Amino acid sequence: MNVLVSGVGGQGVLLFANILSDLALAAGFDVKKSEVHGMAQRGGSVTSHIRYGPRVFSPLIEEGTADILVSFEMLEALRYVHFLSPSGRVIYDPHRIDPLPVALGAVARPADADLKKRICARAPEGSAVPAFAEAVKLGNSRVQNTVMLGAVSNFLEFPADAYCEVIRDRVKASAVELNLAAFNSGRQMTGRAG
Repeated sequence: MNVLVSGVGGQGVLLFANILSDLALAAGFDVKKSEVHGMAQRGGSVTSHIRYGPRVFSPLIEEGTADILVSFEMLEALRYVHFLSPSGRVIYDPHRIDPLPVALGAVARPADADLKKRICARAPEGSAVPAFAEAVKLGNSRVQNTVMLGAVSNFLEFPADAYCEVIRDRVKASAVELNLAAFNSGRQMTGRAG
């Protein structure tokens, strides 16, 4: 299984990848993970490649081979959609974070409707999950990544209680209940609550 996660620095891409990697390891899979932090501290693009299976030889996902692309922002989904296999699925947050050149007015950003159309043209099996908006409703935008984890969990083989166990291990004790609520909200957005 090849899962590519993309987002912007500060959105929790690396925690998402660590939780998914821990799940796969606990299930007995061979797991390889690679991260590109880029200008993460300045709001730049961040990616993580997670590959798991009976035997995995490389941590990097080749273009055209990702089973799932998880993007915490719509422009990041478009930036990496070419990594999907022909049968791959994209799960993205339509939340918008303008890169610095757009924020400064040096470059025009396409309209959200155009971005969505371009993403769907490459990945018809896509799901827009308003994770950032849901995280804000839950009281903390920082759990956007856990909402996305819940949404993605419906497309992977791990049981919901396994995710909850890893969340309890990976996040601070004071944030466990909020993250579990975020995870369950995400599961409801793409099909199942648990």
